[in-house]
Amino acid sequence: MMEKKLSVFEKYLTIWVLFCIVAGIFLGKIAPKIAVKLDSFSIYNVSIPIAVCLFFMMYPIMVKIDFAEVVKAAKTPKPVALTLFINWAIKPFTMYLIASFFLGFLFKGFLPGTEVIKTGQEVELWRSYISGAILLGIAPCTAMVLMWSYLAKGNDGLTLVMVAINSLTMLILYAPLGSFLLGVNAMPIPWQTILLSVTIYVALPLLAGYLSRRWIIKYRGLEWFNTKFLHRLTPISIVALLATLVLLFSFKGAIIMSYPLTILWIAIPLFIQTIFIFSLGYFVLARLLKLSYHDAAPSAMIGASNHFEVAIATATMLFGLSSGAALATVVGVLIEVPAMLMLVSICKRYCYLFDECHLELPQCRSKYTPRGVIVE
Repeated sequence: MMEKKLSVFEKYLTIWVLFCIVAGIFLGKIAPKIAVKLDSFSIYNVSIPIAVCLFFMMYPIMVKIDFAEVVKAAKTPKPVALTLFINWAIKPFTMYLIASFFLGFLFKGFLPGTEVIKTGQEVELWRSYISGAILLGIAPCTAMVLMWSYLAKGNDGLTLVMVAINSLTMLILYAPLGSFLLGVNAMPIPWQTILLSVTIYVALPLLAGYLSRRWIIKYRGLEWFNTKFLHRLTPISIVALLATLVLLFSFKGAIIMSYPLTILWIAIPLFIQTIFIFSLGYFVLARLLKLSYHDAAPSAMIGASNHFEVAIATATMLFGLSSGAALATVVGVLIEVPAMLMLVSICKRYCYLFDECHLELPQCRSKYTPRGVIVE
């Protein structure tokens, strides 16, 4: 089987991503009124312009999913159990510990000052930044992990199942974990934000993909669907991802430019947390559970990434739009995409560590015999 050649967007995706981040920040700096106006189009803190971009990012992925594979994936409990364990038993607590060590101890001297949060309390800025990191740690990624799984040639059906389970679990565990780790009583949970974001980012493109896939295959045939229709869709997900980044960073460009060093101090523990959670899931737990590569990759990445829309909305509700906690959640957006692209590359580079290696990846074919034994 010949490996499918990457498009110019996929081959140089990291460069395109960095360019769009810079372009978004620059746009937010030179034309803040445009960014504010676009950002104002929202329902329950869910941005409508970003929702539109994310729909077109998700739809080409959803339409490729064979729902027979989804049913099959739902019957394999180990990858789902791994994701739930990492997301809810490990990740929130390691985020708290890592953020507290760096922001509350190592970098504390670089983060002086206090702020008055929404409740009227005056708190140290470093504590506020830790709160933002905690809100990121208890919000596992949903929609965008489908993009990372797609780029890593993971199991799209399994990823979709895990996204659905993660979304439902977040509705139950988000508030209790947040209340415990933030040390507050009765932390308000943005139910509307979570439900609406899951509906827009996951349910709508899923429904559109399912219905259009059935209709096209019925009237044009599977061969036309695979060779013609999907070929035309190939660049749409990537273009929509890049447009989403420009919008996101145009909304937050002024904040990022105003606090460059603070951004750096916050970014370091968030990046370390991302790498740690991914490494634990991919190199340790997935191998202990003897998962195949195309199950291990999305299982690890869904734990490493964050649902930053919900984290930003919650930080704004609890502490205020201009709070340090809100700033920390914005930094989560800043490092998320470059970090996840790096992890996609790591997944593919070390796919040969798994017994059932994905045949589309040349690294696997060159290092494994059919029985999974390394050959020199």
